[in-house]
Amino acid sequence: MELIVLWDIDHTLIENAGVSKEIYAAAFSALAGSPPAGPARTEGRTDRLIMQELFLRHGLSVPEWAAVEAALARAGEERLEILGKRGTVLPGVRGALKSASAHDGWVSSVLTGNIAANARVKLSAFHLDPLLDLPVGAYGADADQRADLVDVARERARRLRGARDDVPVVLVGDTPRDVEAALATGSGIVAVASGVHSPEELAAAGADVVLPDLSDTAQLLGILQTFAAR
Repeated sequence: MELIVLWDIDHTLIENAGVSKEIYAAAFSALAGSPPAGPARTEGRTDRLIMQELFLRHGLSVPEWAAVEAALARAGEERLEILGKRGTVLPGVRGALKSASAHDGWVSSVLTGNIAANARVKLSAFHLDPLLDLPVGAYGADADQRADLVDVARERARRLRGARDDVPVVLVGDTPRDVEAALATGSGIVAVASGVHSPEELAAAGADVVLPDLSDTAQLLGILQTFAAR
């Protein structure tokens, strides 16, 4: 194996058109008995931290994680159809995922703050799930901090796909937290300014490679190959 590529989902692969915030609000409402006073603060954080902050902001005790995860999964499944109608796949994503998944010696999966159930909802709404090796991925229930998800994905790649300990990992994401997670774990980073963060913000966070989007498949594959060759 030459490379493990881990893609963020929201604002990197898809635009969720506000459905993510609706999922958090619905899960909070189901557990708290009333809707939140304001939207969840996401900013590239994991679902564990997003929901914890939402409850604490309202002066409430944080429920057991199993209950929170179940509420998130229900809310996500209920919004599968509307996500497919309102949301979109971002430019170049299908071509990028197809090329990465077809590359001999690469594992192409996800590293996302979403719980696994909602990651599948978001990908399947646009038929992207067959283009990714999802069992190898790392998800928002696996750790509090995004950087810790890198080791989760590494371990799964070793166990499920026979990856060596020293195989390079590269993250593809749209937030400074994606950049920080890569730098903290010695991973490569391809930052994509397809979300709310500008190229300048992503570069300031430490990303050497910043793309406007994933529309140039040949350029992206060339960049990923440089990481594989390190």
